[in-house]
Amino acid sequence: MNHFQRTLGSLHAEKIPLDGLARAYGTPLYVYSAATLRRHWKVLDRSLSGLRHLVCYATKANANLAILDLLARMGAGFDIVSGGELYRVLKAGGDPHKVVFSGVGKTDEEIAFALSQEVKCLNVESGPELARVSVVARRLGLRAPIALRVNPDVDPKTHPYIATGLKKSKFGVSVDDARRLYGLAAGDPALDVRGLACHIGSQITTVVPFLDAIARVRKLAGELSRAGIQLRHLDIGGGLGIQYKDENPPHPDEYGAAVKGAMKGFRGEVILEPGRVLVGNAGVLLTRVLYVKTSGRKRFAVVDAAMNDLVRPSLYGAHHDIEQVGAEPRPAGTVDVVGPVCESSDFLAQGRKMPVPEAGDLLCVRSAGAYGFSMSSNYNARPRSAEVLVDGETAYLVRKRETWPDLVRGEKARPAGRRFPAPRRIG
Repeated sequence: MNHFQRTLGSLHAEKIPLDGLARAYGTPLYVYSAATLRRHWKVLDRSLSGLRHLVCYATKANANLAILDLLARMGAGFDIVSGGELYRVLKAGGDPHKVVFSGVGKTDEEIAFALSQEVKCLNVESGPELARVSVVARRLGLRAPIALRVNPDVDPKTHPYIATGLKKSKFGVSVDDARRLYGLAAGDPALDVRGLACHIGSQITTVVPFLDAIARVRKLAGELSRAGIQLRHLDIGGGLGIQYKDENPPHPDEYGAAVKGAMKGFRGEVILEPGRVLVGNAGVLLTRVLYVKTSGRKRFAVVDAAMNDLVRPSLYGAHHDIEQVGAEPRPAGTVDVVGPVCESSDFLAQGRKMPVPEAGDLLCVRSAGAYGFSMSSNYNARPRSAEVLVDGETAYLVRKRETWPDLVRGEKARPAGRRFPAPRRIG
């Protein structure tokens, strides 16, 4: 369910016509629906009623301050993977005591920042990282709250780039390594063992992989308990998918019931890290058709959005529904929707059967709220798009469109030099 629907033939965001937003703020333009975000949050949180839980939104999915603020006001925690994401969460009013810090490559600076802000937990992903966390905590005179991210070797049946729980993945530690590392952590006065974490991937469309992963980490948690290491929480990650095309992901009620069944008897807190399922269908990307051209048997609709604005089709071969915002009738045909970037991989859709757009038409790219703007770039020196949050009859500009001067901020054509001493010869 989302609040991007047609009224009198024209596509609206809640009560505001999308073509009006495009005229006011230009294109390409990301538009988010506050009502959709609230609804998705409430449905997921309600599905877990009766289970002691904390929903930590996966900040990487969409880190706009307005999105974070909206979720924080509803009681969300946050899953972060960098110091910058922690900074964003704090700027948006998020509670650091509801933050879990994941990621395989935390720097000393990021670890220190997280500890100084008293985050809920650091999800440690290797033995060397565990040692670094201990060193930084000792230097600060603090105890670091930690969980080990365990790799349960469960295949989530998703795109290989977003499958994170297999043995070949860079993420987490094996169950055997976890046993050894928990023993070390429990004996380290600089470390406070809080829990156990896992995350097997993203855009998962069945509950079976989740249940397999939970069963494996619960078995490990039982072993640790018998060894005298009591865990206060179990972080089961995120990854619940959404419908982009013909997927049939489980409803949050089905997912919640499955999680509650799998966690029956666990006395601690259960942490979840949803991202896409909350924001994916709460956002769209608006783009204007610049030209329509043919080349042999191919027909191209050249639009003003590109792979730098939405990289998922180029990176993953991802499907996003694309529809005309207005109600003007168009004959059907097969179209490649492509952008201005100088790459053959710059497309939003290939071989798409759809009403053939004309120059000037406004198109809506659906399901762009997750990993849309957050993965955008300035490739080809293209300013990043504006972002708008709609709440009922009100639209809020939550990020201004970048300008050409923004592209060179911090750069100098002829910077002042700094001399370094030549290396000394040894021997």
